[in-house]
Amino acid sequence: MTLTVLAVDDSRTMRDMLKLSLSEAGFTLHLAEDGVHGLEVLADISPDAIISDINMPRLDGFGFIEAVRAQAKHRTTPILVLTTESAPELKARARAAGATGWIVKPFDPPKLVKALHMVAG
Repeated sequence: MTLTVLAVDDSRTMRDMLKLSLSEAGFTLHLAEDGVHGLEVLADISPDAIISDINMPRLDGFGFIEAVRAQAKHRTTPILVLTTESAPELKARARAAGATGWIVKPFDPPKLVKALHMVAG
C-alpha cells in the first residue's frame, strides 16, 4: 500500500530532502511552501499523513494544524511536526492544536519513514 503524504516546509532544502527520503521509501509526496499553500494543496488531496514545519511565513505550523483540524475530513489525519524547535511548551502547543507527533530536524530518514508507517499505516 502506497501512503500519500503532504509535507509543508518553507525551506526548499528540507522539501528536497523529504522528497528524496520519502520517494525512495515508496511514498506519494505532495509539497507545500507554507501553511497557506499547504491548505491549498490539501483541498485537492486526501493524504494518509501530513508533515508540517512550525516556523513558516504567512501561516505558521500551529495555524496550519488548527486549520486542518477544523476540516471534518482531516480531523483524524495524522500530523507530524518536523522542526528545529524542541521546547516542551511548543510541543504542548502543537499537541493542543492537534499534532500527532514531533520530530526534530535534522531528521533520520529511516526513523521518519517508520514514524509515518506507525501513524498512517
